[in-house]
Amino acid sequence: MNKSGASQYRQMAVKTANRGQVLLMLYEGAIQHVKRAILAVDKKDIAGKGVSIGKAHDIINELMNTLDFEVGGQVAIDLDRLYHFMTEQLVKANLESSKDPLVQVQKLLETLLSGWKQAVEQVNKGSAKV
Repeated sequence: MNKSGASQYRQMAVKTANRGQVLLMLYEGAIQHVKRAILAVDKKDIAGKGVSIGKAHDIINELMNTLDFEVGGQVAIDLDRLYHFMTEQLVKANLESSKDPLVQVQKLLETLLSGWKQAVEQVNKGSAKV
């Protein structure tokens, strides 16, 4: 698939996805950008590191912006704190060209993604509400 075809496919996938699927896509995207940033740090690719960290930061900001504190209660508060911590770690990684904060963010995102996958699966089966 050529680059424009892949882009069109992603756009269509997002347009036809439900809220749970979009949430999972956001997490997956953030994880991919953090992984790219780690590789860029290894290669001493300062520009690539900055771009990847910036994209991961943007996705995490979007996750923060979509939190519903009225519905989510303490879970939303805890996620907000965690997202803020992750953005701080991304800034630290960018300033220090350090992999350690990136690895920490990647692990947190992967843990959250795993939990959200289970929640979305339950919702899709009709056994829970998100």
